[in-house]
Amino acid sequence: MDLSSKTGQQGLRRIVENERLDAILHLAFVIDPVRTGILDVDRMWQANVAATQHLLEAVASRNRDATHLQLFVFPSSVSAYGPELLDRVREDAPLMAHTLPYAIHKREADLICQQMVPKLGGCAVYIYRPHIYAGATVDNFILRAIRGKPSGRGWLARVYEKRGWKVPALLPKSSDGGALQFVHVDDVARILLWTLRNFRPGQLQIFNLAGSGPPMTFGECTRLAGTPIKRLGSIKQIHRVLTFFWTIGLSGVPPESIPYYLTNYTMDTSRLEAELGPELEKILRYSTRDALLDAIRK
Repeated sequence: MDLSSKTGQQGLRRIVENERLDAILHLAFVIDPVRTGILDVDRMWQANVAATQHLLEAVASRNRDATHLQLFVFPSSVSAYGPELLDRVREDAPLMAHTLPYAIHKREADLICQQMVPKLGGCAVYIYRPHIYAGATVDNFILRAIRGKPSGRGWLARVYEKRGWKVPALLPKSSDGGALQFVHVDDVARILLWTLRNFRPGQLQIFNLAGSGPPMTFGECTRLAGTPIKRLGSIKQIHRVLTFFWTIGLSGVPPESIPYYLTNYTMDTSRLEAELGPELEKILRYSTRDALLDAIRK
């Protein structure tokens, strides 16, 4: 179903209301506009935010007479907190996403999930805020930027891809970029499975999710991947160059994302670690560094 359309949203609602579902893992979200071909921000908002609202309303309708649907899981994002984080943020930090449509939509959908809890007839709501997904099966614009791979859809991107040329990573002269964390998608899958088996009925739970170990700067990541670095005088110059790369179809990295990987951008994950207890190491098996290494080795 196309969740950016009213027809798709209504069809999804009918499924929730008519099928005998126990739980919903709501994974549908437009993250990469170039790869999905959904460049219109209004259409992105329909798929990301409006569809989430419709889905939760369907849960409320299904649970009107009893708690048939027991669990709703929504993977939000670190981006919901916004960029330029002063320290490792905890789950009670305000959601201040701005500029980047994906981040703004994650913030709005996250807040909708929280606000709808009292109306869901006893359905538990688990919100995870994962950091950047990584792993051998992941292909997103941040990992492509780290690996020096073109992420645009233009003819020049095809030339770079065919000849194996690397697109330089753009960094200011004054810094090595922001501190980042990664989370391996296999760990995310294990978290989702654990949630299905161990959720607390009727509760709202919110957890930050990232790999263990110290964060890495964007510059460290690119050097680990063997990607050349081009240093420019200011963030404003980087924005101009990245906008040019976006316009000619060489890069699929939205220029609005610059603050999200060139400033400190880390979370505190102690709440989830305490919740998992003795199962922690069996579920979260990859550190930030190992998750990134698995992505750049392929």
